Amino acid sequence: MIRHSYATHLLDVGTQLQYIKELLGHKDIKTTMIYTHVTTASIENVVSPIDRL
Repeated sequence: MIRHSYATHLLDVGTQLQYIKELLGHKDIKTTMIYTHVTTASIENVVSPIDRL
């Protein structure tokens, strides 16, 4: 779960998929591409508990 969150965050801030592939140690870019299904729009709707303080 942490790896998925890490990769998704990197994508959201514009990190190139090739760099994420290397950081995660994937041999095939197709493995890394599973993280591209999460859209920024869906993440923007999530409210952080910290923001509610």
